[in-house]
Amino acid sequence: MTDLLWQKPGVEMDTKIQSFLACDDVFLDREFFLFDIAASKAHAEGLARIGIVSEGEQAALCAELDVLAVDFRSRSFVLDARYEDGHSAIEARLAERLGAVGRKIHTGRSRNDQVLVATRLWLKDRLTRVAALCRESAEVALARAEQDLTLPMPGYTHLQRAVVSSAGMWWAGWAEGCIDNAVRAKQTLAWIDVNPLGSAAGYGVNLALDREHTTSALGFDRTQWSATYAQLSRGKFEMAAIEALSTALLDLRRLAWDLSLFTTAEFGFVTLPAEYTTGSSLMPNKRNPDVIELMRATYASAAAARTEIEQLLSLPSGYHRDLQFSKGAIFHAFHRGLGALSLLPDLLRRMQWRPERMRAAIEPSMYATDLAIELAKQGMPFREAYKHAADPARWAEGDPEASLAARVSPGSGAALGLEVLRLRLSRLG
Repeated sequence: MTDLLWQKPGVEMDTKIQSFLACDDVFLDREFFLFDIAASKAHAEGLARIGIVSEGEQAALCAELDVLAVDFRSRSFVLDARYEDGHSAIEARLAERLGAVGRKIHTGRSRNDQVLVATRLWLKDRLTRVAALCRESAEVALARAEQDLTLPMPGYTHLQRAVVSSAGMWWAGWAEGCIDNAVRAKQTLAWIDVNPLGSAAGYGVNLALDREHTTSALGFDRTQWSATYAQLSRGKFEMAAIEALSTALLDLRRLAWDLSLFTTAEFGFVTLPAEYTTGSSLMPNKRNPDVIELMRATYASAAAARTEIEQLLSLPSGYHRDLQFSKGAIFHAFHRGLGALSLLPDLLRRMQWRPERMRAAIEPSMYATDLAIELAKQGMPFREAYKHAADPARWAEGDPEASLAARVSPGSGAALGLEVLRLRLSRLG
């Protein structure tokens, strides 16, 4: 391992203790490394603006940081156990290439605000992806709602057949959910779009740092003004980002449950693309919906990550090393979450209904609610109409398309309001 940034003279470092301190930090920092480099460039520019480094030194620092980014992407530079973390790797590389100039890069900053800004940039990137995937899923669902507008299927409550529904209504429900999830991701992104760089260890430094420059250079909406709050927000902002991701994954879990049921032989409503199923290692007859089942399970990773960070935040103000473990939590949550969400649009495009099975599952009792409403429209008190329609002797085969056409309340079979949802979607930007 390279020399530790904080090593004190005369103190021997125990390798087991150092291994525990570093844990998997250096490997997790591969996720954040390019953002750390970008923030280091902005910091170098800021130091030049207040005369701590010359323009020539700033140019040299930024050029070397650009080279490091290229080397990292091409894997000619590997962030590994030679370094304590990504921050020390950047400083070691600059010192190796630029000598004393490279060792100026850490003037006026701490690893505390360095990890804060890299993580914040990473979270912005991930929330942007969440919003984009939710929007794409909503677009697919709206297109399929128009395509399958009046395709009849059973509507369920308590997993029991309840009323006549349609594939159009099913699609519209998920479309609006995905729009809401995209909105939530964008709102959370706007809330955390605040620059902590320049807060140092949470108490500022005796330099007139140009924090507005780094805010602009890094594309933040505003500066996190209080140096103390910058540290207090660590974990809090990560939890908010995970909650936005979790909102999308909750809907994904429920959608995956629908498809898990609909693909069973007992339902038989849906056929999945072959790539979304796997075979059994023992039973030659099996094709299992493993992709959907793992989609259904993904919410657990986000929920666990949020809980882990929440437990870490049982702390007083200021920085504490406990917060190091928050990086693994957000990485695992977004790695699995985005992996699952990225498969959803294609799945929604390619899944196929089996209309004959859906129609066959619609039974006479499912028109009872229609009958009660019709009697109420004719003036019969609803409770009397309810009792009248509850009599199985009055149930008869019906026309599912006619049932849907009569369902004119906003948001139901004959009034899905897809144009309203499309307008909301267009406003996401």
